Amino acid sequence: MSDFRTELPEAEIVVIDNSSSDESAARAAGAGARVVREKRRGKGYVMQTILETVDADVCVVVDGDDTYFAEDVHGLLRPVLADEADMVVGDRLKEASSVALNDLHRFGNRAILAIINLAFRTGFQDVLSGYRVMNRNFMLTVPLITGGFETETELTLQGLEKGMVIREMPIRYRARPAGSLSKLSPFADGYRILITMAVLLRNHRPLYFFSSIAVGLLAADAVYAAALIAHRLPPQGSLVHAAVLSGLALLAASLVLVGVLLNAVSAGFRELTALQRRLR
Repeated sequence: MSDFRTELPEAEIVVIDNSSSDESAARAAGAGARVVREKRRGKGYVMQTILETVDADVCVVVDGDDTYFAEDVHGLLRPVLADEADMVVGDRLKEASSVALNDLHRFGNRAILAIINLAFRTGFQDVLSGYRVMNRNFMLTVPLITGGFETETELTLQGLEKGMVIREMPIRYRARPAGSLSKLSPFADGYRILITMAVLLRNHRPLYFFSSIAVGLLAADAVYAAALIAHRLPPQGSLVHAAVLSGLALLAASLVLVGVLLNAVSAGFRELTALQRRLR
């Protein structure tokens, strides 16, 4: 905490105590920080508390595990203070060593990043970073509902949906201090991140979401038909084959129709949001 006090001497430092048992909250309070307790365990709930508690034009959010450099905060602040971005995210992946970020975590980050960039047609470099800067408009506009490590993904994708300008800046990243253990579970939290991404895609881009599933069903339908034509399936039970082929095609068409309807509803909500911004 002292390093951020040195870099940002006029800033208020707020520490969110997520039911810690290592006396870190007491030490932070003793060092002059404002300590806010969040009894619900999970990084997402901590992020929700930050957005509900902090009243400032600019907010710097950083994990409390001492893996980020306080000196890098000025580069992250610059685009927000110049009103060039609503949120700036620190990109760790270019500078992190294999000691600071092992191969499994690096692979997981890259895999999730590739899926997000493909699904949302973005070009992000590090959506899971725990070092970012947000302006007041971002904090007041972007909703969060997840409670775990998937919160960074939700924060970025919800920001995109709300029309926020998001930039990334390269930062340094070091290994956790000795005796400090990460609560991140690569597989369980990776699964939750992907589920969060799918839910956001369904909610905000329903036509793309349901059309993608429909394309998959039509591809399966085509493979089934090709196997039937090539006599790789028994000719008996033609009614069953016909039912499968027509059922898959009907289901695909129904999903596209659902996507079209939900897309119209989603577009209506976006128009209302745009009008609210204009009135504000």
